[in-house]
Amino acid sequence: MIRKANVSEIEQIITITRACAANMIEQNIFQWNEQYPTLEAFENDSKRNELYVLTFSEEIIGSIVISTLKDEEYNDVSWLTEDANNYYIHRLAIHPEHQRKGYAKKLMDFAEATAKENNATSVRLDTFSQNHRNQKFYEARGYQKLESIYFPKQSKHPFYCYELVF
Repeated sequence: MIRKANVSEIEQIITITRACAANMIEQNIFQWNEQYPTLEAFENDSKRNELYVLTFSEEIIGSIVISTLKDEEYNDVSWLTEDANNYYIHRLAIHPEHQRKGYAKKLMDFAEATAKENNATSVRLDTFSQNHRNQKFYEARGYQKLESIYFPKQSKHPFYCYELVF
C-alpha cells in the first residue's frame, strides 16, 4: 500500500535510505552518503505533504517524494516543457531486502498517476550518472535524458536530469 508518510515514520525512512546508501556504496555507486538524504529534507517533505511510503505486511519498505516544488538546481536545465504544472520526484528508495521485486515501479506508477490526475504536463527527476540501473529504469518508462547537474556534497560526478512528458 502507498500512503502519505507520518512524521513519526521519518526515522524508519532514514534507516531505509541508509541501507540503500550502503548497498550502493558496495556496488561502487557513490550517490548517497552521510550528507544526503537528510532528516531535515524528509521533515520538509512531510510538512509539504509530499512524502509517501510503501508498506508491505504493515512494514515500511520504501519511500518517494512527489513534489510540485522546483529545486533551484533545476533552474538552468532546458526542460522539454514550460515551467507550469510539473511534478518532481526525489529520494525514491526501496530497502535492499525488497529490491528487484517491482516495488520501485509501483512507486513510480503511483507518482505518475498522481501527476496525471492533477493535470501535470510532465514529471521531472534526476539520477546519478554512475547509477546505470536507475538510468535504464527511467528510460524504460519513457523518460528522456536531458542535461547534467551537480551536487558537490554528494559526488564529483554529475546527475542526469530526466523528463516524462504527458
